[in-house]
Amino acid sequence: MTIWSPGISFESVLEAASPPYIRSLLGEDFSRLLDVLEGGQVTEPRLRAVASVALDLDRLIGDATEREKLLALLPETKQVELLQRLQQETGEAPPLALLYALPWTSDQKTQLLEFFGETSEVHAAPIPQSRITVTPEYSLFPHQLDAVERSKALLYDGYRRAVLHLPTGVGKTRCAMYLAADHLRQNAPTVVIWLAHGQELLEQAAAEFERAWTKMGNRPVRVARSWSVAPSEVGDITDGIIILGLEKAVAAAKREPDYLSKLASRTSLVIFDEAHQIIAPTYQRVVDALTIRPSSSLLGLTATPGRTWADISKDEELSEFFHRQKVMLQIGGHSNPVTALIEQGYLAKPTMRTVAAKAGFKLSTEDLQRIGRSFDIPKDLVDRLSVSESWNLQVIQTIHDLAQRNLRVLVFAASVDHCRVLTAILRSQNIDADLITGESSQRHRKQTVARFKGRSPRTMVLCNYGVLTTGFDAPAASAAVIARPTKSLVLYSQMVGRVIRGPKAGGTPTCEIVTVVDPALPGFGDLAEAFTNWEDVWESA
Repeated sequence: MTIWSPGISFESVLEAASPPYIRSLLGEDFSRLLDVLEGGQVTEPRLRAVASVALDLDRLIGDATEREKLLALLPETKQVELLQRLQQETGEAPPLALLYALPWTSDQKTQLLEFFGETSEVHAAPIPQSRITVTPEYSLFPHQLDAVERSKALLYDGYRRAVLHLPTGVGKTRCAMYLAADHLRQNAPTVVIWLAHGQELLEQAAAEFERAWTKMGNRPVRVARSWSVAPSEVGDITDGIIILGLEKAVAAAKREPDYLSKLASRTSLVIFDEAHQIIAPTYQRVVDALTIRPSSSLLGLTATPGRTWADISKDEELSEFFHRQKVMLQIGGHSNPVTALIEQGYLAKPTMRTVAAKAGFKLSTEDLQRIGRSFDIPKDLVDRLSVSESWNLQVIQTIHDLAQRNLRVLVFAASVDHCRVLTAILRSQNIDADLITGESSQRHRKQTVARFKGRSPRTMVLCNYGVLTTGFDAPAASAAVIARPTKSLVLYSQMVGRVIRGPKAGGTPTCEIVTVVDPALPGFGDLAEAFTNWEDVWESA
């Protein structure tokens, strides 16, 4: 049992650290960038404030040498307090020596994190509720309803496979849940399985079904959440929907060879979110096993019905898997539905521009001097900036510009460390900024996303890496900075899609998208062109 004690914040610990020590932790490049932004040597208060955000405390505690240096910074009274929290005898020996001598088990490291005011991922991750009962109102826009009805015609006749192709921000999940609820009403008792990769997509699907069924349902049904640490055993579900993580399905099938076949025996509809992933061999085996009965149907959902930008063979493979059966959104009088949706206010009108073609792009002297003036950086320092420093300054300047006009700015960083650097610098300049990466605890993710989605009139910047490309809806977000170079039109479309929800869908009339990809690539920089990029491979042979 952990003994409660007040502990000490990591920021307070850094107050006792010397500037050279802090600079060594931040690294030479990051420290020099701070100096450049300061117009000379960064001040100690600014250095400590940035370090408290940029440093990964979990990583420092995990390293024995760095952990000992941190412990040495604690006042003696806090060293004694920490020993008591760890249920250790204080004795006659100096408390620091006793702390050094500990074996530092995983549990002790967790308690040290908590002592510094942090929360361990192990203790923070909530266990998803795996089952609930919902009991029985849910409308679609005309263009959504038309797409759903055309999908049903393909699912219940002929090949019984189809892809529903809707732009990001137009309600793929809502349309699919409308169809799923209708299927359950018409085929009682039966099971629908929803497959997806990633907790955000899975939780979004479960919540959307609950909203749909309470308005459309005709009986109580079961909802099973099966991903992460939730159980994979869903044998008790004979009438309802199973929201099943792809990783969970693959693992369960390896552990129990007849797991998928038992599910298939009572399943009549499988829905695969982000269907461009479906031809991955492990995922394809899962889908084939679940749809083995002739009466079962498969619906794929995607905004990007292709695998790649340039390899047409992979795109053809995806098309053939669905027998070239694809339903694309149609709006009468318009050749491209995206253009129509923007005109009608369902999607925001985008302004798209590029600040640099890649991270190694060297800014012009004129651009560097302009950025230097905005940050009050002396001209001689600007002239000596490295390629990476000048590029990062351009990204920071871009975020600053967007934050003047937009309440919510979403940043896609190039790496976890890049995410930390950008967030720390923005905070040091009094901009409300936070970050989410794959390393963030579930508690931090939930709190940060809730704050970003909130109605506060204060501008907020949210930096992320590898997390918020799918399953994330923040209608108030009206600007995106894509600071990770990519040649993937699929990934690019997913990132852009986070900020293009229009006023009729609860979003904003306009949005700004600043990207570092090469706009000369087909589909990049034009939402309408990107949406129709793969149409040729889906045409009937």
